[in-house]
Amino acid sequence: MNSIAQAAWNRLFGGQGERAAGRYLKRHGMRILARGYRIPQGEIDLIAREGDLVVFVEVKTRKHGTPAEAVNLAKQKRLTDAALHFLKKHHLLEGRWRFDVVAIVWPDVSGEPIIEHIPNAFESVGRWQMFR
Repeated sequence: MNSIAQAAWNRLFGGQGERAAGRYLKRHGMRILARGYRIPQGEIDLIAREGDLVVFVEVKTRKHGTPAEAVNLAKQKRLTDAALHFLKKHHLLEGRWRFDVVAIVWPDVSGEPIIEHIPNAFESVGRWQMFR
């Protein structure tokens, strides 16, 4: 598969994972506020509400392995920057929030995925750290 075809496949597969994660979170009582929240510094896959808590969710989908390992320090910093932007834009800086990871292993796309939800997966990172 050439690199363009691989990139298209990755977007399609990642999109399927994000939709599966959204359904999973809804079944577990969360309300999805935004999908694909993007600023130049980064993107947040899903932003949800759990009661009065804003939850920033990074979704990682793989055919095998441990997808959550891909949420490294650089990714956490980009997520923190995007989350701070969202909180400022919506006047939610004084509220409660957290970062979750939804790790999806989907060996056979026609089958059911294995979904692992990791609440409070990491703390804010970087120059614009948020304080609680």
